[in-house]
Amino acid sequence: MEDKRNNEFPESYPMTGGVGAYSYVQNSKYQRGYVEAAKEVIKEAIVKKFDINCLSAPLNSIFVADLGCSTGPNTFLAVQNIVDAIEHKYQLSEDRDEIPEFQVFFNDHASNDFNTLFKSFPPKRKYLAAGVPGSFYGRLFPKASIHIFHSSNSLNWLSRVPKEITDKTSRAWNKGRIHYTNAPKDVVEAYSTQYAMDMESFLIARGEELVVGGLMALLIASVPDVILSSDFTICTELELLESCLMDMEKVGLISEANLDSINLPLYFPSPKELMAAFERNRRFSIEGIQELGIQDKQLNLQSLTLTLRAGLGGVLEKHFGNNIIDEVFDRFSKKLATTPTLLNLNENQKTSLLFVLLKCKPND
Repeated sequence: MEDKRNNEFPESYPMTGGVGAYSYVQNSKYQRGYVEAAKEVIKEAIVKKFDINCLSAPLNSIFVADLGCSTGPNTFLAVQNIVDAIEHKYQLSEDRDEIPEFQVFFNDHASNDFNTLFKSFPPKRKYLAAGVPGSFYGRLFPKASIHIFHSSNSLNWLSRVPKEITDKTSRAWNKGRIHYTNAPKDVVEAYSTQYAMDMESFLIARGEELVVGGLMALLIASVPDVILSSDFTICTELELLESCLMDMEKVGLISEANLDSINLPLYFPSPKELMAAFERNRRFSIEGIQELGIQDKQLNLQSLTLTLRAGLGGVLEKHFGNNIIDEVFDRFSKKLATTPTLLNLNENQKTSLLFVLLKCKPND
């Protein structure tokens, strides 16, 4: 199967780099909960599903890649979970005495702050490490070279904003909004179509790069089939952010044209959409899919504001310039204070974290 999409250069949306007060390093505790929630599930999946015979002799090495690694420290926790699980698998094996070497590839866009990532590598890690810049919506590695792919909280980012929603002549023009939350049907469909195209490209690339019998463990924020996107917790946060930008436009801090031209490249698929994407691609068998509970559900106003700023601050700064970022998130924080339900996910739990385990099959 070949990717028939054109070869446009994917857009890049790096998390806030460095180690400062607004950095992703300092404000990714919530995303860490994704990794921690999946720890035992991934360990069990590797013990049960990973075929240690998929290693190519005489090279006794296992190659692991984390896609969308950002700047740490969550990527290190995820990778160590995988390494520990494979070591446990070997310890349980009666016919394998020697535990192989591990080579781990940390992937993100070239604009990612790899310097911060490299400086943060655990000094006593059990693996060799390398950075691999590039979009995971295209090829990154040689054919049949990777044994395990992992990705957490990254496949909700589109390769680009759907073109239709920025076209004033299109029925899907998303005037006055920054997302598809509460948008007309045409806008939602444009996002959904873009996501389906991106997932097709992602699966085609990984199908080429995984060894037969290799695994792919994905953590994806998903909106349940039975609720509207406007009821989805993260979409409610984006709607609140949108209202702050609209208020700033009304008082002349940003222009109407600039507001109309920004759209966040985020999409939260339903389980049905994900299953359809996996089933269209014949290189993988679905070994498991389940919903996981997200830890650290009690958020305070400051941590939620900083988490959103670390993730979206770069997108907003690229579009509006850096002189309005403090103002945007100051307004967001004040509005959030009047929306207490967003701070208690136990009572307002509409966020669904899906763990998906795929296994690479031989070519038909």
